[in-house]
Amino acid sequence: GRKPAASGLQTAERTRDPWNDAAWKDVPWTVYRGQAYDLRPFMKRHPGGSWLLTLAIGRDCTALFESTHLRPEVAVAHLQRLPVLEEFPVDQVPATLRPNDSKLYNRIRERVRKEVFPGNEAGGKHRTGSEAAAVSIIGFAVFAYTVYLSNPSFLTGGMLGLAGAWIGLTVQHCGNHGAMSRHAPVNLFMGLLSDLVGGSSMAWRYHHQVSHHIHCNDATIDEDVHSAFPILRFDAQLPRHWYHKYQHFYMWFVFPLMTMTFHAGDLGLFFSGETKGAVAHGARTWERFSILLGKFLHFGLLLGLPTAFHGNFPNVLLSAAGYLAVQSIVLASTFAVSHNVNEAKEWPNFSKEQKQDWGIQQVLTSANWGGVIGNFFTGGLNLQIEHHLFPAVSFVHYPAIAKIVKEECELAGVPYGYYATLPEILGRFVEFMKEVGSAPESSSDFLVSKDGSGNLRTIV
Repeated sequence: GRKPAASGLQTAERTRDPWNDAAWKDVPWTVYRGQAYDLRPFMKRHPGGSWLLTLAIGRDCTALFESTHLRPEVAVAHLQRLPVLEEFPVDQVPATLRPNDSKLYNRIRERVRKEVFPGNEAGGKHRTGSEAAAVSIIGFAVFAYTVYLSNPSFLTGGMLGLAGAWIGLTVQHCGNHGAMSRHAPVNLFMGLLSDLVGGSSMAWRYHHQVSHHIHCNDATIDEDVHSAFPILRFDAQLPRHWYHKYQHFYMWFVFPLMTMTFHAGDLGLFFSGETKGAVAHGARTWERFSILLGKFLHFGLLLGLPTAFHGNFPNVLLSAAGYLAVQSIVLASTFAVSHNVNEAKEWPNFSKEQKQDWGIQQVLTSANWGGVIGNFFTGGLNLQIEHHLFPAVSFVHYPAIAKIVKEECELAGVPYGYYATLPEILGRFVEFMKEVGSAPESSSDFLVSKDGSGNLRTIV
């Protein structure tokens, strides 16, 4: 049964602020479906690793929790054994949508369990299958770095940038979702490769999983929507500046600099404890310092070692520029297109029912392109709809899942965005950027403010 809250909390003076109240500020609390829990007893026992469980600290974890577990009934049973925090001000914590309340999502998930993983989801089979892809991708990265270190140039830097982008799209992305292996240490290792190629695994988890996945294309909370603003305008709900009408031209000159903005954002998280879309309440000291260590290793490999071996620092800088440019363009061309086409931006026109249905929301704010080949080279990000519905499932299973999702969407009358090729969706992306760059600013049906903790408080 449920355990009482830890002793001592009942005697502490309480306010209505769960982030700064003396009774709660040192407790790793989370809220699930209107009930506050103390996560301490589960931190070392969480099968996916404590580094994923910490994402739930200090927030409503309902959408995170229910979209991550293929067998929610089993996961809920574990959660409900945790200590309940009595008199916790749950009403002060912004609530998320509830995936398990989505009829569409429940039908899709049940079919996926029966048809894609019949009898095997209990053993974590849905997190396996990408081992050969991981070996290929990491092997190419080692080869590319060997060539780069032997002969630094803009060309070899570009080839290394391609390898860095491939890691960013695939193994680090799936690893940080806990979807590269059924073993948590393997996923942690794969996720940490983000730091080697220039990102930050910790910053990525908060930015991507807490901000983007749960609030996809919400202009108020999804960091992917407003992180490039004011240079680029990805949504008509953002303020419009005169130069945005030219953004479909100049964005190709901005994209090569994209990874530099990642570095700035990562360091901002280290010093402030938050990204543009989420507060890192659960980040531990070693995770915060992993940002700095990752930058040291990344620039040591990119600049330090080549300079030590060859001297000629200006040439090494040019080579590094090749790395940054190619990596940035590849990442931008694959990440941005899936959520920035007209049909994925219809949020203001959604019905009230659609806005409250997590499964429908994820389908309508994403678009797919390509098939099995694109799936291999992008780690499943070309099948963005399936990735958003099943972020903790290995990408190799997305083509099979896509057939089910498309069929169920057709039965439910939910539009399913699909393009045959990357050039086709890229063309629609350019059209969208042109249109949104000139579109008048539209009002949002979200009222947003920041509470004392930095949390965005959203009221529909």
